[in-house]
Amino acid sequence: MTGVWRTLGGWEKAVAIGAISVMSLLPVIEMVARLLGLSGIPGSVVFVQQLTLWVAFLGAALAATGDRLLSLSANTFLPEKWTIPTRVFGCGLTTAIAASLCWASFQFVVSERTGGKMLALGVPAWAPAVVMPVGLLLVTIRGIRGAGPKGSHRLAAALFLLVPLALAFAPPPAGALVLWIGIPVILAGAVLGVPIFATLGGVALLLLWSVGQPAATVPDNAYSLMVSDVLPSLPLYTLAGYLLVEGGAAVRLLRVYTALFGWLPGGLAITTAVGCAIFTWAGSGVTIVSMGGLLLPMLVKAGYPQRFSIGLINGSGSLGLLFPPSLPVIFYAVYAKNVHIDALFVGGFVPGLLMVSMVSAWGVLQGIRSGAERSRFSFTDARKAVWEAKWELAVPVIVLAGLFGGFSTMVEAGAVTVVYCFIVECLAGGGFSVRRDYPRVALECVTVMGGVLLIIGMAKGLTYYLSIMDVPATLTNWVDLHIHSKYVFLILLNLVLLVKGSFMDVFSAIIIMVPLIQPIAARFGISPVQMGVIFLANLELGYLTPPIGMNLCLSAYRFRLPLSLIYRATLPFYVILLVGVLLITYLPALTTWPVEWLGF
Repeated sequence: MTGVWRTLGGWEKAVAIGAISVMSLLPVIEMVARLLGLSGIPGSVVFVQQLTLWVAFLGAALAATGDRLLSLSANTFLPEKWTIPTRVFGCGLTTAIAASLCWASFQFVVSERTGGKMLALGVPAWAPAVVMPVGLLLVTIRGIRGAGPKGSHRLAAALFLLVPLALAFAPPPAGALVLWIGIPVILAGAVLGVPIFATLGGVALLLLWSVGQPAATVPDNAYSLMVSDVLPSLPLYTLAGYLLVEGGAAVRLLRVYTALFGWLPGGLAITTAVGCAIFTWAGSGVTIVSMGGLLLPMLVKAGYPQRFSIGLINGSGSLGLLFPPSLPVIFYAVYAKNVHIDALFVGGFVPGLLMVSMVSAWGVLQGIRSGAERSRFSFTDARKAVWEAKWELAVPVIVLAGLFGGFSTMVEAGAVTVVYCFIVECLAGGGFSVRRDYPRVALECVTVMGGVLLIIGMAKGLTYYLSIMDVPATLTNWVDLHIHSKYVFLILLNLVLLVKGSFMDVFSAIIIMVPLIQPIAARFGISPVQMGVIFLANLELGYLTPPIGMNLCLSAYRFRLPLSLIYRATLPFYVILLVGVLLITYLPALTTWPVEWLGF
């Protein structure tokens, strides 16, 4: 049996690597053909969108293999004797929800086949969608296998499959009893470590079932979002970020920032803030996990206190969320629909600089207090460092040219960035091997993005329930009756988004919250660009909000320290960034003036 799983895993990995590789090449070929006046590859755009679906569900299955599906908690607060029972419960609940979603996805594929819709080159629409039930079936099986080493543990987890089986043959409930039982159980599971996708998907299935909607509604909404025009750019830009990090670009860029800022008081702290901000577009987790191990010893060796150094890395881990080509900005603009991506990047630039400057200023003050070492400025060293990192320094230019130059679509710009980073790290960097490193990096990217994209898909199902129940209109009417001041609304919005950001990833928060707040913001005359920047800045701070902000959990994992110590280390930076968020919220000129000045 072990050999069967090993063979299956090998094919699974090979297909996943092939999917992300092909979807990186097709848009580049299409763009070059268009610029040369050629016809290009028929249906390439459609196939790239469908490959995003494969990256999502194969990546989720791979993440389930290594117990890497994103969750809200790691169970570290429980006594050791409760570890096994909690794991069995969490894996069993995940298994039950994944199996329900698998069956719902199968029903969706059957309906697509019945509809007879075709994609391109004679490929039926249902064929690529088969990966949805297959991927969720693998997640289900691996949920059972992950319950523990003993057969009794796995059997106990498998018994949870009786719950969706019983509900499948039960009529829709006349009352809310199933919701009152099921949703608290799922939320308790989330606190105990059930993956976020299972939490959102389970709640969505129960809510839709309670109002007579078919289970296939959840995968239907996930499918429509994942094969949209712009969503493929998320895994592409993420792959580009991984290529840069694994190719040693972080080290070369840190040399540049150290050479430019190291002579200043607190120069290394400034370098940390700027360097992390540059790499945040590839994901806050990538920044902390990949650069944290490099930066912490440097800061401590230079004389900065360890607690301050850890807090600085945490606080800087999401500083670049508003800068191009930030994936959350792209996703917000796509999902909000009433704001252009370029306008949102322009509006977020000054607020982003404000946040970086505030963190850097605190770093300068601590550098002076602690007597941290400073290097002498050398024009020769700076020039040498810039020359060694010239290809990586050109990445933002490549990205911006693709985004704003009119040469490519969003997906094509992401694919060009991937190809450019691949060439740079293989040829110019010299430390990246196509045969040795690329499969590992591509597989890591697919695994991480699979977990994220599956969460996004499940969140879309939950949003569908909110829309059919007319929750946005109800909330708008409530605000009209009880809140008459724009500033009171903004205060409440700050509080809600900070809490939301502390236990929900930024992408699912965008899907669930944007439809609720957009109409209310419009009633108060808040511009779509300002609303987007406020939203993203609050979620940026949510990464640092206890008890389980993402940066806090990743830092505890990376530095192998208890969360209580991470909380104390991060608190000063939380306060600083909170002040920044309030300034961004209540001084709209920081956002709107650059947009108006440039005519967006």
